[in-house]
Amino acid sequence: MQSAFKPEQEVVIYADTREAASSISSILAKKCVVREKQLHVADYQLSDRMGAERKTTQDFIGSIMDGRLFRQMHELKAEFEIPILIVEGESLFDTDIAIHPNAIRGAIAAVIADIRVGMVWTRNASETASILFTFAKREQLAEKRGIAIRGKAKFLSDNEQQEFIIAGLPKISTLKAKALLKHFGSPEGVFTATEEELKKVPGIGKQIAKVMRRLLQKKYEKAV
Repeated sequence: MQSAFKPEQEVVIYADTREAASSISSILAKKCVVREKQLHVADYQLSDRMGAERKTTQDFIGSIMDGRLFRQMHELKAEFEIPILIVEGESLFDTDIAIHPNAIRGAIAAVIADIRVGMVWTRNASETASILFTFAKREQLAEKRGIAIRGKAKFLSDNEQQEFIIAGLPKISTLKAKALLKHFGSPEGVFTATEEELKKVPGIGKQIAKVMRRLLQKKYEKAV
């Protein structure tokens, strides 16, 4: 079947091979050229400076709970000048996952204000494909940006790597990780602090300090 778009107006989007199972690539293929490739960072590369990570609402909440979100967003920001996070699906506050709404709001605030990643919400795969194409078309045709694939992900600074380590603890956002590191001076200082010492850090409090100490002191149980 003949392509509906002209070669001189061709828009190219790189899609990570792990996104092949979604219907987004097939929807995009009707509008532009889609090239599947294992990307080091992001699910979609839209230009030489713009990359997009896609998460369903379930995955977004799950990544808050297991600490993946902030690590992934820092990596996205380190790799692309214009990083985008697309959250697809039902309302974040209407899921069955047991998480306090304030934790979701705090994560959104940290992603946008602290890490400086733009966020877009879509209802389904069709809307996600449309917004990806719109971004890519603007970048490549209007802004004349290239689509050369990025190389290896950039190395993060020591400070950023330390923040990742601390932000992996339960109920610790990037902002709280920075506060802890500023207060104790190093990850080692955070890990060896007592519950009473942790409680003195702004934003931590008794409950978070207790959870942190319980996890840090709990004996590792090997998988069977």
